[in-house]
Amino acid sequence: MKPDHNLIWIVAMMLLVQLASFYLVKDLDWKWVIFWSYVFGSCLNHSMTLAIHEISHNFPFGHHKALWNRWFGMFANLSLGVPYSISFKRYHMDHHRYLGADKIDVDIPTDFEGWFFCTTFRKFVWVILQPLFYAFRPLFINPKPITYLEIINTVIQITFDIIIYYVFGVKSLVYMLAATLLGLGLHPISGHFIAEHYMFLKGHETYSYYGPLNLLTFNVGYHNEHHDF
Repeated sequence: MKPDHNLIWIVAMMLLVQLASFYLVKDLDWKWVIFWSYVFGSCLNHSMTLAIHEISHNFPFGHHKALWNRWFGMFANLSLGVPYSISFKRYHMDHHRYLGADKIDVDIPTDFEGWFFCTTFRKFVWVILQPLFYAFRPLFINPKPITYLEIINTVIQITFDIIIYYVFGVKSLVYMLAATLLGLGLHPISGHFIAEHYMFLKGHETYSYYGPLNLLTFNVGYHNEHHDF
């Protein structure tokens, strides 16, 4: 309901922890790199995407300092390995204004997804690939012209990735990217993607979750409340 400056320190600490994990995995066997990316890094990176969700609503610095929030979103974005924050902000505002509207709200699966991923196995594949659908769906449904902030977000992120590769090596870079891909796909925390907006009951497009995973996800489970407020 109002800005929460604590978000600034929480995000900064999360990024520092992830940087420490880059150092800790740089000399591990590949199997342990992937293991820790799923068990630990994925939780942190998924949580960071939801911190970016909070930042997109200008919670760290308030609405009167909107650009400060955009820059802070790019800072939070660093641990993910792929540019995300600025583009997410643009499409997420449409999600709130036009909830459930076909060809505008890109959180809603396309007709093709609903038609093709209709068996248990195909749904399983769809969940694994969820981050890819989430990333590319806007380009097919409601493409927007690229803004200068998106270009800056991309340049900063690629520069950071190159630094991680140069300082820590390829294993740390793979750990970071795998943590994002695995953390947003077949992962317990990713249940909120399905729980929030898929129409299990006709006419009801938004649902809330009140369980303990809210502690890791900035209370994103309180989703009816979020859309109402």
